[in-house]
Amino acid sequence: MGTLHGVNFKSEIFKSKLSALSALLPFSFYVTVMNYRFTIQYDGTEFHGWQAQGGSDERTVQGELERALSLLEGRRVIVYGAGRTDAGVHAEAQVANAHLTREWTNEKLRGAMNGNLPRDVRVMEAQTVDDNFHARFSAVGKTYCYRIFNAPYTSPFWLRFAHGEPRPLDLEAMQRAAALFIGEHDWTAFSSAQTDVLTRMRRVTKLEVMERFSERGRGRMIEITASADGFLRYMVRSIAGTLLGVGRGETDEARITRAFATGDRKAVGATAPACGLTLVKVHYHE
Repeated sequence: MGTLHGVNFKSEIFKSKLSALSALLPFSFYVTVMNYRFTIQYDGTEFHGWQAQGGSDERTVQGELERALSLLEGRRVIVYGAGRTDAGVHAEAQVANAHLTREWTNEKLRGAMNGNLPRDVRVMEAQTVDDNFHARFSAVGKTYCYRIFNAPYTSPFWLRFAHGEPRPLDLEAMQRAAALFIGEHDWTAFSSAQTDVLTRMRRVTKLEVMERFSERGRGRMIEITASADGFLRYMVRSIAGTLLGVGRGETDEARITRAFATGDRKAVGATAPACGLTLVKVHYHE
């Protein structure tokens, strides 16, 4: 475990341990502290993203998890997430960790958390892990899926979990353009200007555009699946918006190439709506 994207993982994990220990005060220094890993699903529609907003009344996934665990522990608990999903973005397998002092079986902890969480967020798995595990800094990659319900009508079954696009989309053109995103690039044109990072270089290892017939929606579903060693804010939604533009014939491969070369955000498509995006998996060396 070393440095990636300019971040020293060992240093950051040490800082998180200090934060967890400070939250234990004034508890005894002789108390046993266990590191727990959680796999979480949530419908992001009613959340103002993952990250707790420090004094804000906005609902966040991290805030709900910390509220539930603090209630169970009788003290403040800090939860660390693998990814800071934006408002309206969903997760099928978000990963988080927290340090707890009470002894729990994995099943009882999962049940106790779910009993104190709202219905739009659920813990699928809770397990003890090595003290060095950190949901964010131990991760080596993530996979997202952007879903587009491509039909002249909107299915109520996909209203919250897919972007509705009534215009015909050229799947083959989208697939050809998707190949341009594979590899290591400077993603300045495909990320938020407010992204606070040391580098905008990221390596995309997979970008697939596939279609299927949705039995639930009774219509065409196009799924854009992206895997990378890391993602910048709005990066996947910007890729999806650009591929939507390609599918509608509004942009082409030359503009994508120019966007990478110049970092010009005006050369890419509009950022696709948050509702279509889901965090599918967080990857670790396991």
